[in-house]
Amino acid sequence: MKNILIVITTLLLAFTACKSNKGELSSDVKTKTSPTKEMVETTIIDEEQVVPTNDGIKRLQSKSSGIKKVVKSPAEWKAVLNEKEYYVLREKGTERAHSGDLLTVKQEGIYTCKACGLELFSSDTKFKSGTGWPSFYEPYKDQHIAEDVDFNIGYKRVEVLCARCDGHLGHVFEDGPKPTGLRYCINSVSLDFLPAEGTP
Repeated sequence: MKNILIVITTLLLAFTACKSNKGELSSDVKTKTSPTKEMVETTIIDEEQVVPTNDGIKRLQSKSSGIKKVVKSPAEWKAVLNEKEYYVLREKGTERAHSGDLLTVKQEGIYTCKACGLELFSSDTKFKSGTGWPSFYEPYKDQHIAEDVDFNIGYKRVEVLCARCDGHLGHVFEDGPKPTGLRYCINSVSLDFLPAEGTP
């Protein structure tokens, strides 16, 4: 009888220990294979923000710009842009230096995209660069400008585009004035100018 009790007690202890270990193992597995809600959200945000570019560099792009894309066919763009505007904005051309009508404009106001009207640059950041194209050291809002890399003339340049319609604006270089040290070299034909209220 005593031996039977010992066997039963041993079996009960073994069963209890096994059940306990099983619970701990399940808990470990759950922790390793089931990421929390916060982990999942962070991963999704990171994947949506990282944007690969033509040069293989991954740049961050804001999710919250709130800019709705303007997409048109070539025929539709040709209906609203003249030949020179279409050549520069849609075919990534360049106007001749010193030929643009906005190069010498000194009025206060906002420079907008010729194709879709998005605000791109402020007169407050315009400066005389001596290059023959309107130059700015900072965009109106960072999220209104998109960048890409091109090798169209044999070497690497950072192309500047309108973030709403993907219209070609010009290029940005790292030889501008303070506070940014940048020079946004922009085609006049890619821009419209809206004078500030009360400006003659």
